[in-house]
Amino acid sequence: MELEALTKHLSYGRLAIACCALAVVCSTAAIAARYRSSRYAPPRHEHTHQIPYPNLELPLQVSGSQYEPLAWANVSGWSDDDHLAAYKAFRASCKPIAAQQGAPADSKALGSSLRDPCRIAKGLDLGDGNKAKEFFEQNFVPLRISRLGENAGFVTGYYEPVLEGSRTQTDVYNVPVYRRPSNLFVRGKTQASVGLPNSGPVYRKIGRRKLVPYYDRGQIEDGAIAGRGLEICWLKSQTDLLFAQIQGSARIKLEDGTTLRINYDAHNGYPYAPVGRVLIDRGIIPKDQMSMQKIREWMEQNPDGANEVRRQNRAYVFFREVPLSDKDEAVGAQGVPLTPGRSIAVDKALHVYGTPFFIAGELPIESEQSKTPFHRLMIAQDTGSAIVGPARADLYFGAGVDAGKVSGRLRHNMQFVMLVPKGLDPVARGNKLPVPEERPSAKIARLFPQTDPQKDKPEAKPADLPTATVAKAGAKAGTKDAGNGAAKNPAVSPPAKDALPAAPAPTTPVAQAAPVAEPVPLPAARPDIPQRQEKRRTRRYRHHRDQ
Repeated sequence: MELEALTKHLSYGRLAIACCALAVVCSTAAIAARYRSSRYAPPRHEHTHQIPYPNLELPLQVSGSQYEPLAWANVSGWSDDDHLAAYKAFRASCKPIAAQQGAPADSKALGSSLRDPCRIAKGLDLGDGNKAKEFFEQNFVPLRISRLGENAGFVTGYYEPVLEGSRTQTDVYNVPVYRRPSNLFVRGKTQASVGLPNSGPVYRKIGRRKLVPYYDRGQIEDGAIAGRGLEICWLKSQTDLLFAQIQGSARIKLEDGTTLRINYDAHNGYPYAPVGRVLIDRGIIPKDQMSMQKIREWMEQNPDGANEVRRQNRAYVFFREVPLSDKDEAVGAQGVPLTPGRSIAVDKALHVYGTPFFIAGELPIESEQSKTPFHRLMIAQDTGSAIVGPARADLYFGAGVDAGKVSGRLRHNMQFVMLVPKGLDPVARGNKLPVPEERPSAKIARLFPQTDPQKDKPEAKPADLPTATVAKAGAKAGTKDAGNGAAKNPAVSPPAKDALPAAPAPTTPVAQAAPVAEPVPLPAARPDIPQRQEKRRTRRYRHHRDQ
């Protein structure tokens, strides 16, 4: 029995020791975890407040622009236009717009808002100009738009050249028109992409991984990609090819009487440099006489100089053959045939294809010196590398020599009115924006007003101004009187020994005694918040003396 009791006693003791050891381990782990969390945890902010101004979506945002809502009665020349012709061009743009599904790939001001008026236009087969005018007025709101800080937009013209060419190289036709090379590489695009971007880096692949900038105009004209089977056809001169590249399309009249149609397909990645600007800067053609016809005439008369000037524009355009007849119009970047006198090229980074723009002003349509009134509703259906800005447009005038003469002399300021779908009416949407909460600083200013004593104190007259004698601390009693006498008559009485110098003259009291500003009372402490006293933590140390 005694042995059993002793055994039980030992087992209980071992169990108690094990429990104590486990408790020590757990407490040590908890202390270590608390230490790590307090050491590496981010700092706690006692006063965290939610921002009172939410990120609100503005009604309409066109980068770098200014715009003003108008009434239809204030749109100059609106009633003089042929709205039925504009309506037909708009319906042509509605086909690709209706085919789009989901949100647009890139965010722009109008977004997908043109789908609503296009849905309405699909069910309206209008044949009357007044009905077409009512359609635009009922589904759009006019906004005068321009670049920030300017009061007007800028227009130029373009057309489709009609050139002579051949399917095979001859002594007369020896300038190749190239299609897109297979070693041309653009990030985010494949060779199956139709119409590569107008801007951005373009590379030439060497092997599998190495990328270098693509050949420029001079290198390509010297034969960098010749003999690779990229030739679509052959033209008479590099000037013909340059104009086809500037316009983005061309009709090639072949020797057998057929017509070959080519459209823009890709570029070599270099920025476009206008040849006309080079000629103006060198004083070859005056600015007021500059036109595409003048450029062509000078290049034909100066072939050697034309070769050097042309290479100042390092950009080079590649084409693709399109299955269009001689009667069909050129196809714009939106993918629909352009309408002469109604289609425009705009900055695709800012605007949506299909947007109507009413352009008003005077243009030299009939001759170089004429000022023909131009009030016309145009539809954005194309783009170009030189078309940059919110109120910048290239007017399409068709194909042929006459269209080239008109478009070649356009460089004019015009008024731009953008037609915005009513779903994006900036006035109506702006009225629905919530007003942000009042700023906290204004509340504090009302609760604790602070005034400037200098401003509140009435301005003293010259006779009432105090003297400028200040006594030192610890000076004798008579020093003050001596200082006052010196201030009244500084020429007779010398200054006191322990006093600072007085003012030079009573007529010019510059050094005045600065008034003491009354302290602004601070808000009283809140009595309902109890003050918690922290307990002091002390450590006791045992001092051992040497025995």
